[in-house]
Amino acid sequence: MSAVEDLIRADLQVQLGQPVHGLRPIPEGHSGFTYWVDTEQGRSVLRLPPPGARAAGPADVLRQGRILEALHSQGLPVPRVLAMGAGPLVDGRPFLLMEKLPGIRIEAAIAAGVPPLVLAESAMGVLHQLQRVPASATGLSGEQPVSIADELARWRWLMERAPPELTHRGPQLELLLAADPPSPQPAVLVHGDFHYGNMLFTNGQVVGLVDWEIAELGQPPLDLSCLCVAAEVGASEPGMPPTGRWDVPAALLAATFDLDEADFAWWRALTYYKYAAIFGYNLMLHRRGKRPDPTYEQRIASITGFLERGIDLLASRSPQI
Repeated sequence: MSAVEDLIRADLQVQLGQPVHGLRPIPEGHSGFTYWVDTEQGRSVLRLPPPGARAAGPADVLRQGRILEALHSQGLPVPRVLAMGAGPLVDGRPFLLMEKLPGIRIEAAIAAGVPPLVLAESAMGVLHQLQRVPASATGLSGEQPVSIADELARWRWLMERAPPELTHRGPQLELLLAADPPSPQPAVLVHGDFHYGNMLFTNGQVVGLVDWEIAELGQPPLDLSCLCVAAEVGASEPGMPPTGRWDVPAALLAATFDLDEADFAWWRALTYYKYAAIFGYNLMLHRRGKRPDPTYEQRIASITGFLERGIDLLASRSPQI
């Protein structure tokens, strides 16, 4: 255990009023400072913001806690909040402690032979549940909905700070997106990173939806397009079993959620732009030593590929996908 982890463990013991027997970083995912915590009550999950980060956006762990409390009270498959606190409490940071949910990750579900359609149907069922939650019951009732223009501007800000040699086609994709956006819909709760990697499964059913750091009140197709794009990309990633085809057909998703297929192509292109921006921004943070994570060096081809795919989608946008 490092000196920082020793300090986190000691501070957390004070906050919980009980011994913390173990603390170690969670290796899966790259979405924040997240740790396994072992106490006499069992294993739980600790989330901290990056050191020195302002409590806003993805670093606002208390906002995430409010969302989880609101959704857990309504029976959604999210972790129960065990403790959270503002201020310089754990290594000088606010903290969020959540229960460890049961279930297995997507790779194990695929290896166990769960049919891709079963996974997709369960994920879509959870998404229907989320989109039915009233804004007043999301934990975000004090926030304004994010417009389509605001959504695009959010990811442009990250894109402009990513390595320019990788994102030179970003402005072209942005112009295509801005030229012909779909008509806005009433805002709903948007997870923001709704894909299989943020889900846990039991018998092919979603029993846990985690990583709420970029949630918002926004446009309904955002999460649906994220599921489609991330599944398509993840199906071909190294480490997936040979039978691990788990992509979700765009036409199926559009039909299930009553979306115009040409509009859905636009939302998928926006999602490619979004993930190129996120990966590129995180790569910049890694290279500058602000948030070291060498896995982003392995995603260089993904950044350029996302932009190409988004451009191709809009260049061929028509009523047929």
